[in-house]
Amino acid sequence: MIRSIGLAMSLLVAGGSSAWAQAPTVQTLLKSGFTVVGVIPSNAGPGIFLVKGDQLYGCFVAETPKSAEIATRYCKPVH
Repeated sequence: MIRSIGLAMSLLVAGGSSAWAQAPTVQTLLKSGFTVVGVIPSNAGPGIFLVKGDQLYGCFVAETPKSAEIATRYCKPVH
């Protein structure tokens, strides 16, 4: 659990695309007022859940091959 919390905190400073129109990233969701509400381990990479009002997104992240940077693989709305 502590490792998951550390990952979530790392995501707060992780890089990502600033162009919200392309695809949401953890960074763009956080900048848009979303809050981290949970993290999970997954075969697709660590998962993070973000919420704002009635919107919930599930995102998966991965460590980049040549650095310890955590990068968003993809985020999708949860319906």
